[in-house]
Amino acid sequence: MAEAAIELVGINKSFGAVHANRDIDLKVHRGTIHGIIGENGAGKSTLMSILYGFYQADSGSISVNGKPTTIDTPNDAIAAGIGMVHQHFMLVENFTVLENVILGAEGEPLLNTSIAKARSELQRLERDYGLEVDPDAVIEQLPVGLQQRVEILKALYRGADILILDEPTGVLTPAEADHLFRILAQLKDEGKTVVLITHKLREIMAITDAVSVMRQGEMVATRKTSETTVEELAELMVGRRVLLRVEKGDANPGDVKLAVRNLTVRDSRGVTMVDNVSFDVRAGEIVGIAGVAGNGQSELIESISGIRRALSGEVTLDGSPIDVTGTADPGELRERGMAHVPEDRHHVGLVLQFEENENSILGYHDKPQYLSGPLLNRDAIVADAKDKIEKYDIRPGNPMLKTANFSGGNQQKIVLAREMDADPGVLIVGQPTRGVDVGAIEFIHKRLIDMRDQGKAVLLISVELDEIRSLSDRILVMFDGRIVGERGPDATEGELGLLMAGVESKEAAE
Repeated sequence: MAEAAIELVGINKSFGAVHANRDIDLKVHRGTIHGIIGENGAGKSTLMSILYGFYQADSGSISVNGKPTTIDTPNDAIAAGIGMVHQHFMLVENFTVLENVILGAEGEPLLNTSIAKARSELQRLERDYGLEVDPDAVIEQLPVGLQQRVEILKALYRGADILILDEPTGVLTPAEADHLFRILAQLKDEGKTVVLITHKLREIMAITDAVSVMRQGEMVATRKTSETTVEELAELMVGRRVLLRVEKGDANPGDVKLAVRNLTVRDSRGVTMVDNVSFDVRAGEIVGIAGVAGNGQSELIESISGIRRALSGEVTLDGSPIDVTGTADPGELRERGMAHVPEDRHHVGLVLQFEENENSILGYHDKPQYLSGPLLNRDAIVADAKDKIEKYDIRPGNPMLKTANFSGGNQQKIVLAREMDADPGVLIVGQPTRGVDVGAIEFIHKRLIDMRDQGKAVLLISVELDEIRSLSDRILVMFDGRIVGERGPDATEGELGLLMAGVESKEAAE
């Protein structure tokens, strides 16, 4: 076995009463891809933040390439050859790729000299590692897959031999994730060491050499990937057997709850993203919309939920029109029994600097149960938040904690709890399990099936084909802004993939 690139011994870290890391030992061998998995709140990101110098351990030691190393700041980590690609990118959106790569590492008193040297080095890195991206492109104009490449280039430019990636595929399409894995394999072949934090067990099995499992702040197991299974890893993560498939009975569709007719939506650039789309969602069914990200799904649900104005078309909720081309707004639609779990929890679903209890009623704060006269009833709000925390297993169970301090998966549960608990007649849910661990995925899927079985109409948008196929009673496929096909849940991945790519095979046409 290769020499250890990283060795952590006896790492402890507490935040008040929360013991995030307990006596953690971890050894990552040089020139390997090492996965770290665990439920949301298991302590994975805290451990990596200690390794990268964002936090300091209360006790324990770190060795890098066999040498004891003190890492008090990210600069210490960079000096030790460690780079980190964060789940939420650390890029200046109105800077170019090149400007972001050299930011903080200019190295020359004259900026023009630094930029010229950096451009040459960037071209070498792109060529060596298959990380092609236009150095003069502005970050905000790049898709997330290319933004992630910029983060990797930043780390490599600073001399990283050890690369930490925190939930790297949470914002990527399947095709972008596949490309990322090819890049990671190439980095490994070049002798780099990769630490991969992910919830997705299939990714662990596909790309890693070894995997360590964390549960409730402790390291409970390390396995060679070739000697374990998805089922064993899931059980180690959660501490019990986990259903890796969705169990559901047949749907019993009722009346049409949501009807969309000839809907056309343009984005802020004036580009038509939804082109004359029509469909129905009935009570007691889940309708899934499959498609590669960027084919109009986001604009579709934003228009139906009152966030984005449509150019034309008609939408009705329980037979009554929604003015999607004019005055529709999310508050009105909540009053009429529609709830919306947005795809982007950070920018649309939550106010991260609010406490958990405040976010748990966001948009519903004018309901009588949360008021005392004209004022908010703080005790009632906190009690309600505690009830949702228990029902939806939100961790840590502290309604007074700032929402920014929850892991991504628990932030997602806060949004789901708020919208599902409102008992809507129609639920629109975008990417329900993005960045969520296997135990929480099982829980969320059960809740969605329960809502269907209670006679609710559910419109589901997900880039995860397995999720669409497992949950949906009918599957609509979007390509280039249009619905290009409807299939049942028994449709094969290949059949749906062809439709998603705009290719109609004989099998798909039948």
